Amino acid sequence: METSTQTLLFAAELVEENGTYALVVQDVRRGTVQSTPVPKAMVDKLPTFLSALTARLHPVPPRRRW
Repeated sequence: METSTQTLLFAAELVEENGTYALVVQDVRRGTVQSTPVPKAMVDKLPTFLSALTARLHPVPPRRRW
């Protein structure tokens, strides 16, 4: 039985403070952190974006007809 090892490369957080949003991304290998403001409209669309990304990367195979 083969085992696999996962290595964390990046860690991301979406942070809200006083109604302002920021995306904070940590590059674990380099030990750096970048932060950028994110408009609320983009925050509201995040679940839709993630669903679209998942569907694109892992499409559901077509159902077989009987």
